[in-house]
Amino acid sequence: MSNYELAQLNIALMKAPLDSPLLADFVANLDRINALAEAAPGFIWRLQTAEGDATTLRPMGDDVLINISVWTDVAALRDYAYGAGHVEIMQRRKEWFDKMREAHLVLWWVPTGHRPTEAEAIARLECLRRDGPNAAAFTIRDTFPAPI
Repeated sequence: MSNYELAQLNIALMKAPLDSPLLADFVANLDRINALAEAAPGFIWRLQTAEGDATTLRPMGDDVLINISVWTDVAALRDYAYGAGHVEIMQRRKEWFDKMREAHLVLWWVPTGHRPTEAEAIARLECLRRDGPNAAAFTIRDTFPAPI
Protein backbone atom coordinates (compact mmCIF):
# COMPACT_ATOMS: atom_id res chain seq x y z
CA MET A 1 0.00 0.00 0.00
CA SER A 2 1.30 3.42 -0.99
CA ASN A 3 1.88 6.22 1.46
CA TYR A 4 0.70 8.64 -1.22
CA GLU A 5 -2.51 9.57 -2.99
CA LEU A 6 -3.01 11.48 -6.22
CA ALA A 7 -4.31 15.04 -6.06
CA GLN A 8 -5.65 16.87 -9.08
CA LEU A 9 -6.76 20.37 -9.95
CA ASN A 10 -8.56 21.26 -13.12
CA ILE A 11 -9.88 24.66 -14.00
CA ALA A 12 -12.30 25.96 -16.60
CA LEU A 13 -12.78 29.45 -18.01
CA MET A 14 -16.53 30.04 -18.29
CA LYS A 15 -17.94 31.62 -21.45
CA ALA A 16 -20.75 33.18 -19.40
CA PRO A 17 -21.85 33.47 -15.76
CA LEU A 18 -22.75 30.19 -14.07
CA ASP A 19 -26.42 31.21 -13.80
CA SER A 20 -26.68 32.07 -17.50
CA PRO A 21 -28.76 30.06 -20.00
CA LEU A 22 -25.52 29.12 -21.80
CA LEU A 23 -24.28 27.13 -18.79
CA ALA A 24 -27.67 25.77 -17.68
CA ASP A 25 -27.06 22.27 -19.04
CA PHE A 26 -23.61 22.13 -17.43
CA VAL A 27 -25.08 23.17 -14.07
CA ALA A 28 -27.92 20.67 -14.46
CA ASN A 29 -25.35 17.86 -14.74
CA LEU A 30 -23.13 18.84 -11.80
CA ASP A 31 -24.84 16.73 -9.14
CA ARG A 32 -24.84 13.68 -11.40
CA ILE A 33 -21.18 14.08 -12.34
CA ASN A 34 -20.15 14.65 -8.72
CA ALA A 35 -22.08 11.53 -7.68
CA LEU A 36 -20.35 9.53 -10.43
CA ALA A 37 -16.98 10.68 -9.14
CA GLU A 38 -17.80 9.83 -5.55
CA ALA A 39 -18.95 6.34 -6.57
CA ALA A 40 -15.94 5.71 -8.83
CA PRO A 41 -13.34 3.15 -7.75
CA GLY A 42 -10.32 4.98 -6.38
CA PHE A 43 -12.12 8.22 -5.50
CA ILE A 44 -11.13 9.55 -2.07
CA TRP A 45 -12.16 13.20 -1.68
CA ARG A 46 -13.22 16.34 -3.51
CA LEU A 47 -13.24 19.99 -2.53
CA GLN A 48 -16.76 21.19 -1.93
CA THR A 49 -18.77 23.72 0.00
CA ALA A 50 -21.59 22.87 2.41
CA GLU A 51 -23.87 22.93 -0.64
CA GLY A 52 -21.96 20.01 -2.15
CA ASP A 53 -20.05 21.62 -4.99
CA ALA A 54 -17.16 24.01 -5.56
CA THR A 55 -18.74 26.41 -8.04
CA THR A 56 -18.79 29.32 -5.60
CA LEU A 57 -15.06 28.96 -4.88
CA ARG A 58 -13.29 31.34 -7.26
CA PRO A 59 -9.66 31.79 -6.14
CA MET A 60 -8.53 32.27 -9.76
CA GLY A 61 -11.13 34.87 -10.72
CA ASP A 62 -14.87 35.21 -11.10
CA ASP A 63 -14.94 33.45 -14.47
CA VAL A 64 -12.79 30.44 -13.50
CA LEU A 65 -14.26 27.28 -12.00
CA ILE A 66 -11.98 24.97 -10.04
CA ASN A 67 -12.17 21.29 -9.21
CA ILE A 68 -9.81 19.66 -6.71
CA SER A 69 -9.99 15.99 -5.85
CA VAL A 70 -7.89 13.14 -4.47
CA TRP A 71 -7.69 9.64 -5.96
CA THR A 72 -5.83 6.45 -5.14
CA ASP A 73 -3.75 6.65 -8.33
CA VAL A 74 -3.55 7.89 -11.90
CA ALA A 75 -5.35 4.83 -13.30
CA ALA A 76 -8.40 5.45 -11.09
CA LEU A 77 -8.59 9.11 -12.13
CA ARG A 78 -8.10 8.22 -15.80
CA ASP A 79 -10.81 5.54 -15.65
CA TYR A 80 -13.27 8.02 -14.19
CA ALA A 81 -12.34 10.96 -16.43
CA TYR A 82 -12.57 8.97 -19.66
CA GLY A 83 -15.32 6.59 -18.57
CA ALA A 84 -19.01 6.56 -19.34
CA GLY A 85 -20.95 9.45 -17.88
CA HIS A 86 -18.08 11.87 -17.42
CA VAL A 87 -16.53 11.69 -20.88
CA GLU A 88 -19.80 12.84 -22.46
CA ILE A 89 -19.68 16.02 -20.40
CA MET A 90 -15.98 16.52 -21.22
CA GLN A 91 -16.80 16.27 -24.92
CA ARG A 92 -19.23 19.18 -24.53
CA ARG A 93 -16.85 21.51 -22.65
CA LYS A 94 -16.40 23.75 -25.71
CA GLU A 95 -20.07 24.71 -25.39
CA TRP A 96 -19.53 26.17 -21.92
CA PHE A 97 -15.82 26.95 -21.50
CA ASP A 98 -13.22 28.88 -23.45
CA LYS A 99 -10.09 27.07 -24.59
CA MET A 100 -7.21 27.84 -22.29
CA ARG A 101 -3.80 28.68 -23.70
CA GLU A 102 -1.98 27.35 -20.64
CA ALA A 103 -2.26 24.09 -18.74
CA HIS A 104 -5.61 23.71 -17.00
CA LEU A 105 -5.06 20.32 -15.31
CA VAL A 106 -2.33 19.36 -12.89
CA LEU A 107 -1.66 16.20 -10.88
CA TRP A 108 0.68 15.69 -7.93
CA TRP A 109 1.25 13.21 -5.12
CA VAL A 110 0.19 14.01 -1.56
CA PRO A 111 0.80 12.03 1.62
CA THR A 112 -2.08 9.71 2.42
CA GLY A 113 -4.78 11.65 4.26
CA HIS A 114 -3.63 15.09 3.09
CA ARG A 115 -6.34 17.26 1.55
CA PRO A 116 -4.91 19.98 -0.68
CA THR A 117 -5.90 23.60 -0.26
CA GLU A 118 -6.87 25.88 -3.10
CA ALA A 119 -3.59 27.78 -2.72
CA GLU A 120 -1.55 24.57 -2.81
CA ALA A 121 -3.35 23.37 -5.94
CA ILE A 122 -2.88 26.70 -7.73
CA ALA A 123 0.83 26.66 -6.84
CA ARG A 124 1.13 23.21 -8.45
CA LEU A 125 -0.59 24.46 -11.59
CA GLU A 126 1.78 27.42 -11.72
CA CYS A 127 4.72 25.00 -11.29
CA LEU A 128 3.49 22.91 -14.23
CA ARG A 129 2.99 26.00 -16.38
CA ARG A 130 6.44 27.33 -15.50
CA ASP A 131 8.51 24.11 -15.57
CA GLY A 132 6.50 21.63 -17.62
CA PRO A 133 5.69 18.13 -16.34
CA ASN A 134 7.90 17.11 -13.43
CA ALA A 135 7.66 15.02 -10.27
CA ALA A 136 6.03 17.92 -8.38
CA ALA A 137 3.41 18.81 -11.00
CA PHE A 138 2.48 16.62 -13.94
CA THR A 139 -0.30 15.75 -16.36
CA ILE A 140 -2.48 12.73 -17.00
CA ARG A 141 -0.40 12.09 -20.15
CA ASP A 142 3.02 12.73 -18.60
CA THR A 143 2.83 11.05 -15.21
CA PHE A 144 5.43 10.48 -12.54
CA PRO A 145 5.40 7.69 -9.95
CA ALA A 146 4.51 8.30 -6.33
CA PRO A 147 7.50 8.93 -4.07
CA ILE A 148 8.89 5.89 -2.34
